[in-house]
Amino acid sequence: MEKGKKRMAVLVGCNYPNTKYELHGCINDVIAMREVLIKRFGFDPSRIELLTDAPAGSSLVVPTGANIKAALNRMVDGAEAGDVLFFHYSGHGARIPSKKRGRPFRQDEAIVPTDFNLITGNYSYYVYLICFIVFKTKDMKSHKFADLDFRQLVSRLPKGTSFTILSDSCHSGGLIDKEKEQIGPYSIIQNNGKECCSNPKTIPFQSVLQHLSSLTRISTSDIGTHLLEFFGVDASIRFRLPLHELESFESLKPDEGILLSGCQANETSADMNPVKGGGKAYGAFSDAVQRVLKENSGALSNREVVMMARKVLEEKGFDQHPCLYCSDDNAEAKFLWQPTDDQSC
Repeated sequence: MEKGKKRMAVLVGCNYPNTKYELHGCINDVIAMREVLIKRFGFDPSRIELLTDAPAGSSLVVPTGANIKAALNRMVDGAEAGDVLFFHYSGHGARIPSKKRGRPFRQDEAIVPTDFNLITGNYSYYVYLICFIVFKTKDMKSHKFADLDFRQLVSRLPKGTSFTILSDSCHSGGLIDKEKEQIGPYSIIQNNGKECCSNPKTIPFQSVLQHLSSLTRISTSDIGTHLLEFFGVDASIRFRLPLHELESFESLKPDEGILLSGCQANETSADMNPVKGGGKAYGAFSDAVQRVLKENSGALSNREVVMMARKVLEEKGFDQHPCLYCSDDNAEAKFLWQPTDDQSC
């Protein structure tokens, strides 16, 4: 089936300005990606939704949890067979305790919108896993997808639709002690001869819990209670369904989604902000993908994009290893089904 009949995208950049969780390069990441989607991949600007927390006065939609999910729902609802859908998220990630029975120490991943209305998606169990850790392939076909926000979107897609997620955020391992509220380690690195401030794009669970507790004024460590109390029906479906219904969902078919993740589950994705000499701030993974696309004009497979991005990050001294989650077929498929010269978009 010919891909690319209609191309749609939702791009989300969260810098969390004037907060202790502030990042600097996330809005730049998605603005740069918008240009690439239009000029290289044939996306119609009117079919690209851009959500950022730019300063007041901007006409852009603020990336709250409800607004992000509404934009994704509009994109999926408008999809037809042969369409190419893309979601790029640059911002903080978090890990929260799993609700799955018998796994008290397991954690599930979430992205952190500007209002902290978490959007869950256990990417490690999202689809058949091809994660190149030390360049080995690990088969995860037997696992079930534990969270539902992203799964619901993917399961509604018409057959033959491509849905790619590029997540430039952290899925850090473990929880910090309750007394610690820092986002993570702060480091200065030399990048292309320029001194840069590197911040990990993760908010520890206890910090998320503390923030939500300040909103609800409820004394409980159950994060779902806080989210339901403050956000109501806009909270993640993960916290609105009974546990037995969460566990009753069948696992996804192996060809229903593609995820390019900025790092392994036990690593952090870096947000880079030049300290001296000017220059734009950027997310390390988003920037690596941009460089790969700029240096390779021909169509690249999803596998090639991830492996080349890994090489870029390694050469720059970053200690993060992007991963690819998808079926075998989609690993070799063209990234965003880049149209050829003789193909109309």
